[in-house]
Amino acid sequence: MPDFHEAIAFSQAHEVPWPRDPQADPARWGVHHDDPAPYNRLRGPVHVRGGVSGVVLRGGQEAAAWGEPDRSDQTFSVAKTYLALLAGVAHARGLIPDVQQRVGETLPGIGFDGPHNGQVRWVHLLEQTSEWQGSCFGLPDTVEHNRRVAHDPKPPQGKKGEPRQLQAPGSYWEYNDVRINQFALALLHLFRRPLPEVFEESILRPLGGGAGFRWEGYDDAWTEIGGLRLQSVPGGTHWGGGVRISARDQARVAQLLLADGVHRGERLLPAGWVERMRTPCAIAPFYGWLTWLNRDGHLFADASRESWFMVGAGGHYVWIDPAHDAVVVVRWLDPARAPGFVSRVARAVVG
Repeated sequence: MPDFHEAIAFSQAHEVPWPRDPQADPARWGVHHDDPAPYNRLRGPVHVRGGVSGVVLRGGQEAAAWGEPDRSDQTFSVAKTYLALLAGVAHARGLIPDVQQRVGETLPGIGFDGPHNGQVRWVHLLEQTSEWQGSCFGLPDTVEHNRRVAHDPKPPQGKKGEPRQLQAPGSYWEYNDVRINQFALALLHLFRRPLPEVFEESILRPLGGGAGFRWEGYDDAWTEIGGLRLQSVPGGTHWGGGVRISARDQARVAQLLLADGVHRGERLLPAGWVERMRTPCAIAPFYGWLTWLNRDGHLFADASRESWFMVGAGGHYVWIDPAHDAVVVVRWLDPARAPGFVSRVARAVVG
C-alpha cells in the first residue's frame, strides 16, 4: 500500500488561512468580499469549520484518512458538480430528454424566455457557457462578470462586477455563480421537490452515505411550485448556504464517478453521463460539465492527464484519477499549496 504520510503531513502544515469560526474574523472568511456592493454580503448560513481533513481511496478501498473525515463541513463550489449529477438523474427519469433542448421549452416563465435567454440549452448550463442574463433571488448575473478563478487560464476583460457585452449562449465561457443558482432553480422546477432530498435519495443513500449532509439555501430563496413553498439551493457557498458534507461522503461520490456511475451493480447515473462530464468543453477545454479537467496538465502538472477535479473555495479538492484507480479528497488546504500536495500524493501513488 502506498505511503501517504508525507502528503498528509504537508496538508496539515498548510491549512487555508481562513478563521475556523466565520464570526471571529469575517473579513478573512469566504469569497463574497470581492463582489461589488451591495452584493458583498452573506445571504445564507455559514458555520464553524474543522481543520484540514482528507481521504484517499485506491481500488475503491480506503487507503488513508486524516483530520475529521466524518465531519460535515461546507464545501463551496464542489456543490456545482452535484448539480451535474442531479441533471444526470433528471435525464435518467426523462425530465431532460436531450441536453441540447432549450430550457424554456420545458420550463417557461422562470427566466429562460425571450430572444436571449430563450436560446439557453441545458448543455450550456452544464458547461457554464449559458450567458444567461437576469437576476436570481436578487443577485444579478453582472455581479459575476469578469470573475477570475484560480484555474481559469483566460484573463478577465475588465473589473469584477463590471458589466460586459453578452455573447450568444454557448459561445462564451464564464465562471458565474448566479447562473449556477439559476440552473439549480431550473432543476428544482423539474423535480418539483427540494434538491437536497433528491440528491440524498438518489446518490448519497445508495452509496451508504448521508450522515450530517445538508444543502442549505439563502434566507430569501423561496419559490412556490405546485402549491408548495420550496427553497432553492445554491451551487456553492459564495454567499453562504450550500452543501455541508463529510470528506468520506465526498470520496463516495467521487468513487461513483470513477466507476462510471455504477455502485455495487446498480446504475445511479445514466450510461455515458459520466464520460460526458469529463469531456472537454469545445470553447473551454480545461472544463467539462461542472468539473475541472487536467488534459494538458495545466491544472496540476504532476497529476495524470486523465485526472479530473471538483474544486471549491477555501481549499476543497476532490481528485478523480482513473489512471491509478484512485480518489483523493482534501479539505481546508491552502490553495497556494495545492500543487505541493498533489505532487506528494502522485509520488506515493506511483510508488
